[in-house]
Amino acid sequence: MKNVQWIGGTLLVAMLAACGNSEPAAVAAVPVLVTQPDAGQGAAALAFPGEVRAREEAALSFRVGGKLLRRHVDAGAQVKKDQLLAELDAADYALQARAAQAQYAAAEADLVRARDDHKRYEALAAQQLVSRSALDAQTAAFKAAQAQANAARSDLEVARNQAAYAQLRAPEDGVIATRQAEAGQVLAAGQTVYTLAADGAREVAIALPEGGIRDFRVGQPVEVELWSQPGRRWPGSIREIAAVADPQARTYATRVSLAPEALDAVELGQSARVFATGGRQAALSVPLAAVQQNGPSQQSSVWVVEPASSTLKARTVVLGPYGAEKVPVLSGLKADDWVVAAGGHLLREGQAVIAVDRKNQPVLAPAAATQKGE
Repeated sequence: MKNVQWIGGTLLVAMLAACGNSEPAAVAAVPVLVTQPDAGQGAAALAFPGEVRAREEAALSFRVGGKLLRRHVDAGAQVKKDQLLAELDAADYALQARAAQAQYAAAEADLVRARDDHKRYEALAAQQLVSRSALDAQTAAFKAAQAQANAARSDLEVARNQAAYAQLRAPEDGVIATRQAEAGQVLAAGQTVYTLAADGAREVAIALPEGGIRDFRVGQPVEVELWSQPGRRWPGSIREIAAVADPQARTYATRVSLAPEALDAVELGQSARVFATGGRQAALSVPLAAVQQNGPSQQSSVWVVEPASSTLKARTVVLGPYGAEKVPVLSGLKADDWVVAAGGHLLREGQAVIAVDRKNQPVLAPAAATQKGE
């Protein structure tokens, strides 16, 4: 029995040794679907999502603080210049105005008395019945009373203005874009109650990527298409590009002016797309499924088949804004490259492949040698 166990163990060791000395089996090349990048015509036309906004937008607020008594309009309302929009509880301001009125009346009475005294002293001084110093004292008292009356008049005007500031009126014709306060809320001076979109020019607010900001300029012509009216485009131009990028999104806020003929077709808040022609010539595009995100930096790359060896090589690329099915490649590819169109997450660097098109026909000669497994 012991001999049988020993023989079996010896055979097992011999078999393992034989397996260890054998050559690794060749790994067959796998078929991959490839495509060549679509070549653009001229400069790359890029699409940026945006929103229709008014060129002039004002944050409306009360110049004084207080409790919001009532609102007269809501978001979306069309308003006219000087139309009453909202009111504060003005009881305290009315009391202040009455107090200022009383102080002004008292100051006016003191002024009248000081004026009369000054006239009498002038007459007495002319008859040399009072000294010159006494007349000077009455002249100073008269001027002081006059200054007190002027100060009281100014305080009264300020109190009346504050009472008037308790009413919020539209500075010009427009549309109430947003409402940010409710009746009963206690507001601070300057706290926004409404945002008014003034009548007149309309614009589209978009964000340009930091990587391609040098390809755009103020005054550059663009085309605008509303999401609600696909296929119809209006001419426009870039009016303003922010000088500093947004610290979070790393994009530049941009305003696109619409042509006058588009004003009747657009409404505030509508979604739109802006088609702008960048400065990069003959942009290429690849299917979305061809793009791979590599490493912690999420750098974009695609698999390219090397024609000589039919092996894969990762190619780092710079991409433009993503489309519905494709994405423009701003740099990193050539028009005659064969790019793996799908299944890139299952492949590896240097892997031998058979490049086939959508008809399952080879597009490159097979590799001269197959890849060895480990």
